[in-house]
Parts: sequence; C-alpha cells; structure tokens
Amino acid sequence: MADAPTDGTGHRARLRKRLIEGGHGALLDHELVEYLLALAIPRRDTKPLAKKLLNDFGGLGPLLSAEPEALARIGGLSEGAVAALMIAKTTALRLLAHPIRDKPVFSNWQALIDYLRADMAHEPIERVRALYLDSKNVLIRDELVTEGSIDQAAVYVREIIRKAIDLHASALILVHNHPSGDPAPSKADIRLTRELIEAARPLDIAVHDHLIVGLRGESSMRSQGLI
Repeated sequence: MADAPTDGTGHRARLRKRLIEGGHGALLDHELVEYLLALAIPRRDTKPLAKKLLNDFGGLGPLLSAEPEALARIGGLSEGAVAALMIAKTTALRLLAHPIRDKPVFSNWQALIDYLRADMAHEPIERVRALYLDSKNVLIRDELVTEGSIDQAAVYVREIIRKAIDLHASALILVHNHPSGDPAPSKADIRLTRELIEAARPLDIAVHDHLIVGLRGESSMRSQGLI
C-alpha cells in the first residue's frame, strides 16, 4: 500500500508531486536539499535551512561532498540530517560506478572520468587515490592513498607499489584532485608520476595514467604526453 501523505496539499506535497511527475530536472537545487532534509526533519520548514546550507558551502556539489563533521559543525545539522545528505551522494556514486565494475576501464573511459569527477572535484582538500587493475585492466581496488592540506598531499611511492604487489595488480592509474579547480598538472605531479613509473617498471607493473580532476575539468598526463 502506498504511503499516505502526511502534509496534505501543502508545500512538501507539491514538491513531491513535481518530483514524481517531472523527474530529475523538476526541482531546483534548494528544493532537492529541502526535500532531503525534510525526510530527517519532518516537522520543520526546511527551505530556509536548505538555502543557508547551499550558500554556506558554495553550492550543491560542495554541500554533498562535505565531511560529516563539517555538516554538523558549520551547518548545525543532526546526525539524521547529515545522513540524509550523504545518502544522496552515495547513491549517485553507486550509479556512476556501475558501468566500470567488472569491465576493462578503457572500454568505458568516460564513465570512469564521470565517476571520479563526481567523487573528487568538490573535495576541499587534496586526496590521492590509486586504481589497481588486473591483467585485463579490470579494477581490483580503488584505494585512498593519502590526503593532505588544501595545497598538497604527501604521496609515498613505496606504499603504492607495495599495495600493488599485495593485490597482485598488473597495472594502476593514479588519481588526485586539485581543490583550486585547475586540473593542470604541476611539476611536482609530473615528478611524482615519473618516480612511480620507475619504481613500478622492474616489477612489470604498468602505470597507465595519472588523472587530475577539478571543478574546471580533468587532465590526463598520458594524453598530454607527459608520461
């Protein structure tokens, strides 16, 4: 039996009707957040809170990418409201990750880029990940290597190689984000990548690429001829 409406013909019911009938483009950003929050705070007008959160965090992407501690501290949200926001991004990432599961990553490269951008482009600090691949270039493990300040992350080549050996990986792709938004590789990025390639070569582990994602796009060192 369908759930009975709890707010009659009020504002929340109208939002629900627009969403069900109009699909993903029917609601504005603040209305999406408002409805998500309403699931956790059913007896409160969540529109002002939704607008404030979007303003404080700088938009929908940064809000949904915010750490739970920041949502509680800056947004003043309860655990239930934090979870409501987190489930939205988690569900979106699961959807974006589906096309790259159990398939060679190069068979759907754009799907990989879309997944990484959704997951990392809005991050306020730099995070470095390694995508470990088997001999058929199917993803074995998507591993967070390290995270650092807003400006830099310390990456340990030895740890990346050790993990590849532990996983019996044949190849890897390094990924990190630039919180500045500019995905252009720095000299340090290029130097790190070349050190990783040199360390991996004697072990027959290929470094296919180093991808950098940011709000203004993404860059591939391989496609730029830097490796």
